[in-house]
Amino acid sequence: MKKLSPTESQDLIQVLKNRFENHRHRHEALDWSKIQARLETHPEKLWSLYQMEKTGGEPDVVNYDKQTGEYVFYDCSKESPKGRRSLCYDRKALQSRKKFKPKDNAMDLATAMGIELLSVAQYQDLQKLEAIDLKTSSWIKTPEEIRSLGGALFGDNRFGTVFIYHNGAESYYAARGFRGFLKV
Repeated sequence: MKKLSPTESQDLIQVLKNRFENHRHRHEALDWSKIQARLETHPEKLWSLYQMEKTGGEPDVVNYDKQTGEYVFYDCSKESPKGRRSLCYDRKALQSRKKFKPKDNAMDLATAMGIELLSVAQYQDLQKLEAIDLKTSSWIKTPEEIRSLGGALFGDNRFGTVFIYHNGAESYYAARGFRGFLKV
């Protein structure tokens, strides 16, 4: 099991608490003490949140799933996380590149971090909380019927409008990363 040291855990919880308090519009009805208690009982989730934080995602609580009792964290950084850019969509796309391969792919990196890419609906919900990806774009979980044809979806926010686009899954750009989510 991937686990943080006690000091790393406490430091991360403090960062998350400060972010929670400074961005109340993302979670007005939620109570930090309940979130912290949940985090402390799931150290493997803290490790994933640390990976999100370390790569520039600025994770924050955006929802509570009443059915499962889980809190939902999204990458809430203003722009696509810096430590997760210049990636193609998935391993198949990475393997299909003959020249100029990127260093990695979004799907495998998300899995290694213990998170999942945001869906189209989740990406749009995050944009309702605040405008993100004004200068960057983020890969989004792509339905299999699109991926099987070689495509992948990404989103951004331009001209005050959220756009969902498509691109070849093997493409990668310095300004495109991915945003993830984690349930705790």
